[in-house]
Amino acid sequence: MRNLLSIETMSRADIEQILAASGPMKKDRGHLSRQPLAGKSWAMLFAKSSTRTRVSFEVGIRELGGQVLFLNSNDIQLGRGEPIKDTARVLGRMVHGAVIRTFAQSDVEDFARYSGIPTINALTDDEHPCQILTDIFTFEEQRGPIAGKVVAFIGDGANNMTNSWMFAAAKLGFELRIAAPKGYQPSPEILARAGGKITVTADINAAAEGADLLYTDVWVSMGQEAQSVERIQKMTGYQINEALVKLAKPGALVMHCLPAYRGKEIDEATFEAHAKTIFDQAENRLHVQKAVLDWIVS
Repeated sequence: MRNLLSIETMSRADIEQILAASGPMKKDRGHLSRQPLAGKSWAMLFAKSSTRTRVSFEVGIRELGGQVLFLNSNDIQLGRGEPIKDTARVLGRMVHGAVIRTFAQSDVEDFARYSGIPTINALTDDEHPCQILTDIFTFEEQRGPIAGKVVAFIGDGANNMTNSWMFAAAKLGFELRIAAPKGYQPSPEILARAGGKITVTADINAAAEGADLLYTDVWVSMGQEAQSVERIQKMTGYQINEALVKLAKPGALVMHCLPAYRGKEIDEATFEAHAKTIFDQAENRLHVQKAVLDWIVS
């Protein structure tokens, strides 16, 4: 039985297998002869709100032949304090797999341990593995192998997205530059765990110079709303805009995992200039997650 709990715990071979399968999933949508989830019921447990993750997984499970139950915290006893391990042991007897979007990474890991069914991390405070797999697929779809390339992440450097990017950089052999203000940079502990060629700087221009990909995310993630004024103050200036794009390699991609707050982490003109790539990236969540689901049950 397989789980997808983090990029950190995935092998390079498994990442490459999923990426290789994502293209055919996209090309053959609507004509896929295999239905690997036929006769299976999957539960989606979401403690955090979602647009792209929820829709792509629900559609993907159905297109692969499965049935899906969407459950938020108010629908089940988790919202009233039932331990995750008890919920896991119940659902493990009733459904065939689970997709979980929550706060603590330990909740996803405990669910996988106690349920005994395939479990997918659809976002925690520590990692967002499905998004990063999609981002890499989108880059390679347009620019070829990411190995040896330079990715510049601009903005909050101490969140689940940068964590997953760091683990991916070491496994797939690309350079990652993280431009973030002091206090919002990765911890030495996670940098040591990740390994690979990673640079952390407060100099946004140095990070962008000659990069193949400029990437950003929101400055205020879910659960950080009380810090919004301080975070916005500290990260003002860490924006992807036309001037920054000019420092990157000619033809560099600009990506954003959405939702985007124009005028903060990216300006309106730059977002619209690169909207096709950004919305290709959003669409690819469906195709990559279908590849993940196929991989996890194979």
